[in-house]
Amino acid sequence: MDGKIKKLYKIVLTGGPCGGKTTGQSRLCTFFENLGWKVYRVPETANVLLSGGVKFSELSDDQDVPSNKWDLIMKENGLNMVDLRDNRYNQIIHMVSAACGAEDFYTTEDHTSRREDVSLARSLDVKSSASWIGHPYFDVIDNSSDFENKICRMIAAVCQKLGLDTGDRLATNSKKRKWLVKYLPNDQLFPPFQDFDVVHNYLQTYTKNMQARLRKRGQKGHWNYTHTIRRPRVRGQVIEVKTQLSHRDYVNLLSQKDESHYPIYKKRRCFIHFNQYFQLDIYCKPCHPRCEGLVLLETYSALEDQELLDRLPKFLDIDSEVTSNPAYSMFNLSLVEDWDKSKNFCHYLKGPDEDLNVGDHKTNQVSYIHTNGKLRK
Repeated sequence: MDGKIKKLYKIVLTGGPCGGKTTGQSRLCTFFENLGWKVYRVPETANVLLSGGVKFSELSDDQDVPSNKWDLIMKENGLNMVDLRDNRYNQIIHMVSAACGAEDFYTTEDHTSRREDVSLARSLDVKSSASWIGHPYFDVIDNSSDFENKICRMIAAVCQKLGLDTGDRLATNSKKRKWLVKYLPNDQLFPPFQDFDVVHNYLQTYTKNMQARLRKRGQKGHWNYTHTIRRPRVRGQVIEVKTQLSHRDYVNLLSQKDESHYPIYKKRRCFIHFNQYFQLDIYCKPCHPRCEGLVLLETYSALEDQELLDRLPKFLDIDSEVTSNPAYSMFNLSLVEDWDKSKNFCHYLKGPDEDLNVGDHKTNQVSYIHTNGKLRK
């Protein structure tokens, strides 16, 4: 034995018919086995059920389990949605069916047990994605590219969560985008969503060239815990390594919290709109005055600017895009000191391939005040 602790990273590949799950599983397995990893696979659930005689097309709405009955089943068995959905798996990948945006390529000819038409496939795809809304690491891989690039985007999404540097093997222009929202509209305007209570605490680090934080995320008193380390830029990208924690590990690490930062309290709303997965962060009290009333919309996308703008929820009154704006970085928002007095305000983390090998922390920062949905000077 080499004494190393072996970790099991569990991924769910989900999605409607003809989305690329079978091919994706094979390619994902090959990719990581080529890196020397041991990959365990389970059979595709839909094929197991369908080959056993289950036909989704014959199921009626009356056969769905009502939410109140489902809640009762969970209660009687000592279960809850946070454990069932969030804590069992490290990452969920939803492969959007070809019936949604790539209809010319939709077919069931290669599946002896599948007979869904395009309309039913779309419906199943929506239901499949809705069942996972709220998982902390839920990636939607749509049909905005050809199939080969779709598979590469899927593998890249897994590598990104694992913190693996794949060089240019999985080149993709998908990146995090963020917008300032003026106010939170009525719940009835949203598509199906899941709300979570989220608490972030920044931890002490040995260098300003790295950031570390804890996250507690849950519903109805059931929690999921994550430790995140942000490292300097590599090939223009900041690397984030996320590790799922037990409650005990979370409490132990919390003793290392950085007192120069306030805890950040949020309500996080997760939903899908036009096959795009969004997170809406509503900042809550107690907080620094700069965070009062702050609402931010986030997503990951490889779409060009106008195409992505067309997919933004029209029911949200969006003020402006604030991607890469340090004034909307959670690290800076959580600082106890006012920005014009703080030496810890961070513009971005610089790596060894840049001018400085330290975070760009400056002493004379512009002071911003959050007013009516805006941070202004």
